[in-house]
Amino acid sequence: MLATQKRGSITWRSTSLRLVFDVTPLSHPRTGIGNYMLGMLGGLAEVAGEHELVFFAPTGPRNASRVREALEGIPGERRIVVVPPPSNVWRKLWSRAQRLPVERIVGRLDVFHFSDWMYPPQRGGLRTTTVHDLGPIHHPEWVDPRTRALHVPKARHAAKTCDLMFANSRYTAGDVEETLGFPAERIVVAYPGLHKRFLADGPRADLGSPYVFAAATLEPRKNLETLLEAFALVRVRRPELQLVIAGAPGWGGRQPEGEGVRVLGYVADDDLPPLYRGAVAFVLPSLFEGFGIPVVEAMACGAPAVVSSHPSLDEASGEIAIRVEPRSPEAIAGGIERAVSEGETLAGKGRKHAARFTWRACGEAMLRGYEDARG
Repeated sequence: MLATQKRGSITWRSTSLRLVFDVTPLSHPRTGIGNYMLGMLGGLAEVAGEHELVFFAPTGPRNASRVREALEGIPGERRIVVVPPPSNVWRKLWSRAQRLPVERIVGRLDVFHFSDWMYPPQRGGLRTTTVHDLGPIHHPEWVDPRTRALHVPKARHAAKTCDLMFANSRYTAGDVEETLGFPAERIVVAYPGLHKRFLADGPRADLGSPYVFAAATLEPRKNLETLLEAFALVRVRRPELQLVIAGAPGWGGRQPEGEGVRVLGYVADDDLPPLYRGAVAFVLPSLFEGFGIPVVEAMACGAPAVVSSHPSLDEASGEIAIRVEPRSPEAIAGGIERAVSEGETLAGKGRKHAARFTWRACGEAMLRGYEDARG
């Protein structure tokens, strides 16, 4: 365990660690970051051995139960602290003031892994966090101002104070090094994994006619307007196809509409696999991602994937996905046509690629990172 810590100088006294995680993002309906957090914690629990896991969240009374429900089945100590609403104001003030060390609430710790939602101070122990992407820094116009106000200060603070940082891809790790100036030797890549629900075997959605599927929050970086233009071109040659879009309302983008376009809104995790399985193709034309887990989910379920050629999606795509220039409707339309024609061939290769990504492997990577910090 950690006895004392000065930034850059950590003294360990034994092999057993008390690992404290800020799990506040689980207080809201889960999308990408929340799903990563839950999978990561489950993977860590599988491999933790003698290490102690502590789950900490200061949140409002209504959302405290959502955190507890999300953590069901994952062994570890719960420190769910109910604060008066609005809880985000308390978290923001705590982060900005940098007073009241987190140990005052969670007790002794050896590692504190804070989230995107707050970065309170600590007296000692290893300080770490996960960076999912630096999109709000590179393209502030693509994100909601509230999101920008939350994520940009957190990333800058993390670069100044963390002993170790995790990234969800090699691309993001390189971006953290280059953009934030954080040393590469103190960045660990922990790829996301797949829930066991994402399998090729199982029920398939029947939406009345063949469909191309897209799963994306309705926001500018997802590039859905270009997808709509591309789909209009595809419909000229394949009028039987639908474009089905699943995703929560976002910011800055218009509601997708057009002939053959069907918008489902937010779709619960358990309802996604039948939609992937039933699709003749999956398409993700994003302009920027941290990793792109829907690509891997689609492949695991047997859907051929048409994916933006932006390098942030290279690792999710492997050599399997059909890559397309995201700004070109013609390129995306051509990719969809190819996926429909070559679906059977691509499906088998995609399932093999997707099998590489497990939450246990994510947990192992994180635990190695913590343990290696002992030197």
